[in-house]
Amino acid sequence: MSVWQNLGEHTVYENPWVRVNMADVELPDGRHLDHTVIRLRPVAVATVVNERNEVLLLWRHRFITGAWGWELPSGGTGEGEHPAEAAAREFEEETGWRPGLMRLLLTVDPMPGISTSHHRIYWSDSAEFVGEPRDGFESQRREWVPLRDVPDLIACGDVRSANAVSALLMLHRLCLG
Repeated sequence: MSVWQNLGEHTVYENPWVRVNMADVELPDGRHLDHTVIRLRPVAVATVVNERNEVLLLWRHRFITGAWGWELPSGGTGEGEHPAEAAAREFEEETGWRPGLMRLLLTVDPMPGISTSHHRIYWSDSAEFVGEPRDGFESQRREWVPLRDVPDLIACGDVRSANAVSALLMLHRLCLG
């Protein structure tokens, strides 16, 4: 089996959230190339589907892409923090709702050709409103959106985040069959 071999890396930039490395990669035919590797902390993502088959989404603007869209609460996993706990924490901080038992829905690596960004997506079938979100600046609004609307929202470009697209399509399949 022919595989690319990482012969070593050196850091070209680093801060508390990201490390950018340059890797010396040997291709199966023996050639070498410099390859950028973006190393990130694992990401925890959370979603809740209520008894009416609605999912709580965040409507937010991303300055990097200049686009508005529906997203799921997410954030980096803290040192020693279990991803399910991080997902529940992020959900409450960004929505003001405390989720019930979090179950692993799926894992995704949105950009495996350049990044170690590993996303673990959790879901719950219950949540309790506990007050205004602590991190309300993360979104313009929060809404319970019917799961049946998910394919149309994705098709028209209102859901652009890879982890949200993956999770919402999986929930649509699981909850609505």
